[in-house]
Amino acid sequence: MTSAEFDAIFEELTPRQRKVLQGFLTGATDEAIATTLTVETATIRRHLANICKDFGLHNTCGEHYSYREDLRSLFELHHPELVKPGIGYEARSLEFPGSPLAADSTCYLNRQPIEDTCIRELHKPGALIRIRAPQRMGKTSLLNRLLASAQAANLRAIRIDLRQAGASFLTDLDTFLHWFCMVVSHKLGVPLQLEELWDCDRLGSMVSCTAYFQAYLLEVIASSGLLLGLDEVDWLFQFPTVAQGFFSLLRSWHEEAKNLEIWQTLRLVVVHSTEVYIPLNIHQSPFNVGLPIRLSEWTLEQVQQLVQRYGVVSLNSRDLLSLVQLVGGHPYLIQLALYHLQTGMILPDLLATAATQTGIYSSYLRQLFHTIHPYPELAAALQQAIAAGTAGTPLKPTLAYRLESLGLITLQGNTAALRCDLYRRYFQAFSSSV
Repeated sequence: MTSAEFDAIFEELTPRQRKVLQGFLTGATDEAIATTLTVETATIRRHLANICKDFGLHNTCGEHYSYREDLRSLFELHHPELVKPGIGYEARSLEFPGSPLAADSTCYLNRQPIEDTCIRELHKPGALIRIRAPQRMGKTSLLNRLLASAQAANLRAIRIDLRQAGASFLTDLDTFLHWFCMVVSHKLGVPLQLEELWDCDRLGSMVSCTAYFQAYLLEVIASSGLLLGLDEVDWLFQFPTVAQGFFSLLRSWHEEAKNLEIWQTLRLVVVHSTEVYIPLNIHQSPFNVGLPIRLSEWTLEQVQQLVQRYGVVSLNSRDLLSLVQLVGGHPYLIQLALYHLQTGMILPDLLATAATQTGIYSSYLRQLFHTIHPYPELAAALQQAIAAGTAGTPLKPTLAYRLESLGLITLQGNTAALRCDLYRRYFQAFSSSV
């Protein structure tokens, strides 16, 4: 947007919109602006949404995203005198990085064109999307965005974290599918009907589970449809018998959408961290159908955008490159650094202590250490990747997949290379212990 275009839109704002905008740009909360103007808080939110729309910051069909930080950035560019320095994230209670982000969080960076592609896919009957990325790369945050988009399109949308299925529910397929149906029913807010539709002795657990969905759950929500987001499916890889049956079931449901209209109302999003290393028949696997999505690290431009949202004015271009050279574009590592920089830490101290027991990454690095330490073969593979440097090295597939799922390495073909310098510095210091 040119300055002339910006000024033309700005001049068209109503007096009330200008007052709302003035409060917003000087750091006032919606509630404080509402009190000043003696209106409801919801009215302020509508005004700000309309102002964003006037400046071309609006959602496409199915999106659910707040453009307030983008609006602030526009004014910082074209009318910085209207913006109170240092507001934005400093004016809020900062959320400590590490948890999945809410759908409307301004900490979230829109992943385009991935999000638009996923949203278009979810409008297709019987859609299946597979999202894969290492741990803490933003998979669940993206899933939250897709769920919100589906809800905005009047789909019922629920997320199930499969790690919540404790080992006692994974002793056999029937027990797990019982648990799965109970959780889905609970999240949809519908009464359980398992006793009436489940007949494991005569039909088997997979047919019983299919009948429960087809004859009951999907009928209940048929007018709206259902998006089922399955998070942390890697957890099931440790239970091959359950995993093989459950994944075959998902594939069969996806295929049934081609034959039965009721199954077209079900959309599936499957989220996992690693390649599927359990044996699955290619005709019974959900991991070779549907839309595959791979999340990559953030680009430098995306990191710069996040720096602006966090309000870290102390970082210049050289500083930012130093940070990226340390941790790459790993979303969690970048966010953790910006959080500490925004709350008072200086970059030289952060960089100097990053790979030590007193650095900001110490807890995260210790978790990685304790994950790897009990498995000598995995630890040896990591040291092999460290020794190979940027050239990389071939690793056994199962070891490579496990290290990649932890975010420690990147894979280019059969070559594994350490993801970032932070890991090299930390694990070299403890090479005799890993």
